[in-house]
Amino acid sequence: MKLVLSVDALAPGLTGIGRYTWELAQGLPGHDGMRDVRFYRAGRWVNDLGKLVRAPEGCAKPAARSMFKPPRWAREWGVSRACRGHVFHGPNFFIPACADKGVITVHDLSVFKFPETHPAERVRHFERDFSRSLAQSVHVITDSQTTRAEVMAFTGLAASRVTAVPLGVSAAYAPRLGHEITSQLLTYGLVFGAYALCVSTLEPRKKIEQLLSAWEYLPAALRCAFPLMLVGSRGWLSEALQEKIRRGTAQGWVRYLGYVPECDLPALYAGAVVFVFPSTYEGFGLPPIEAMACGVPVVVSGQSCLPEITQGAALTAEPDDIADFAAALEISLTDEAWRLHATAAGLAVAASYTWQRCVSETVKVYRRAASCG
Repeated sequence: MKLVLSVDALAPGLTGIGRYTWELAQGLPGHDGMRDVRFYRAGRWVNDLGKLVRAPEGCAKPAARSMFKPPRWAREWGVSRACRGHVFHGPNFFIPACADKGVITVHDLSVFKFPETHPAERVRHFERDFSRSLAQSVHVITDSQTTRAEVMAFTGLAASRVTAVPLGVSAAYAPRLGHEITSQLLTYGLVFGAYALCVSTLEPRKKIEQLLSAWEYLPAALRCAFPLMLVGSRGWLSEALQEKIRRGTAQGWVRYLGYVPECDLPALYAGAVVFVFPSTYEGFGLPPIEAMACGVPVVVSGQSCLPEITQGAALTAEPDDIADFAAALEISLTDEAWRLHATAAGLAVAASYTWQRCVSETVKVYRRAASCG
């Protein structure tokens, strides 16, 4: 099969859609039947994917360039001709106008449901190009059955044109003994098994403010014995959330660690006593599965796709009901029978989400797309 994969989401410090794109790009060329896989970015072919994800090294002198540079229209015309007869997959919502037998992955509809949480340019990009990309596509991939149903309702697409393909978890996310990660944890001033963790962008739909309210609702001895660590970019912070973080930090029961490099995340997960993910809207929700893969009990919101993805291995709570949320958190910290069950069940659930499975099920979609027209 001939395939073109768009790699516009690849950038240094892979997260989210970039990680998904990278895993497809690594797994597809060696997959059975994928005899011709090419990578596309902004009107050009890409041969060195590693170059896209490597951070720039200082201010090195740029390499000499050829004096001749084909104009953009000529490059895109050449790419367009080369794409004919290929399945073209846009793993980041969009495909270019030149795409033939298009497949797009729609990870979620947050830009339409929560436009205020996205940069204005991204919203304009969706308004300008999403409908066109959708119209050009013969098939749509989603990350979960929940999102599949949502996309069909939003777009009117028939069920035969939308397939859910779950994401995977890297082998780097695995249980660790305390002595194995002591040095990494000390970098952040942490002690194995003596903190709780939440990895999430700080924005309203992630319900971090409600998490802080519920943590503050816990008995003082419990919340101070297991302070909450917040990891993730600042996103859209409200003043009320900032004030809660400042007050909780002064009292010793919460810390905001900010962005943490991907290489340190497995250790931070594995060292936590519990992982909490109260978001009320996700397309998949990879952090809870990463935590499960590390052998950590998990508490999630009972909304969106999270009950589907965690498959009953996580304790669910309603973040807007602070008393209910706090009760679930207390169980997660103190009920040893539940913790043992959640750890074992979580490891089993996480083991079912592999990038190999994701690649294989994606190839099945390509075969369906190739048979169209």
